[in-house]
Amino acid sequence: MGLTIKPVTPLIGAEVSGVDLGNLSTTEFEQIESAFADSLVLFFRDQPLTVEQHIAFGARFGPLHHHPANGDFTDTQNLPPEILRIHADANTQRIAGDTWHSDVSCDFEPPAASVLKLSVLPPEGGDTLFANMYAAYNDLSEPMKKMLDGVTATHDGGPNYRDRARKAGLPLPDKEYPCHSHPVVRTHPVSGRKALYVNRAFTQWIDGIPADESRSILEFLYQHTTKAMYQCRFQWSVDAIAMWDNRCTMHHAIWDYHPHVRSGHRVTVCGDQPR
Repeated sequence: MGLTIKPVTPLIGAEVSGVDLGNLSTTEFEQIESAFADSLVLFFRDQPLTVEQHIAFGARFGPLHHHPANGDFTDTQNLPPEILRIHADANTQRIAGDTWHSDVSCDFEPPAASVLKLSVLPPEGGDTLFANMYAAYNDLSEPMKKMLDGVTATHDGGPNYRDRARKAGLPLPDKEYPCHSHPVVRTHPVSGRKALYVNRAFTQWIDGIPADESRSILEFLYQHTTKAMYQCRFQWSVDAIAMWDNRCTMHHAIWDYHPHVRSGHRVTVCGDQPR
């Protein structure tokens, strides 16, 4: 039948079928690249990739990122440094991605894209939500856009990663994690479109304004960016893959399956400094 692309919602997400990500032709890769730019999040089912194939697929989009907290709160199982293990079981007290975020937005050059493959799933639950930050920005009033354009906010990985390490029984109170300021409204380096770029997991404050103003503005943005109209929802299956653009989306992994196991691996493509 060949490669087919079926939108999930009008604003975000598409399911791609009729393709083997471990053996992509140049034409198929170009179709996937184009669909990724249009849909922001892509879903692939029945992709039993090896670790090496997973790394190779991610690397077709650019150099791969090494997570600053890799191994701090999960067993790396002697995996290559490009692989981040995503795992939750009966002993887990806090999962990866349990609140809305863009991956590692605290980095000086945050990741461009993430590619997650899950191989063990709970009997029910464990879905992931994704939200379109282009649409969230576009729907702001003109006075709000004018106020936010040119403003920066500080993203700090420390509070999030130290808390996860502590709850995993591996406290790292003195470890330093990335902390950088980025535009509240960033311009995508490929599409040239503007997207909101703050998230509850990493953004600590808006720079240069009083703390009460910062809290109020950020809380408004957190509520606005996670409206249902901007979202799609992915129900995982074994060996499914989700790929998302961190520069213009956020995501939230739903932890509704304790004490069951949900496990897989992620590779992440390096990005650039938000502007």
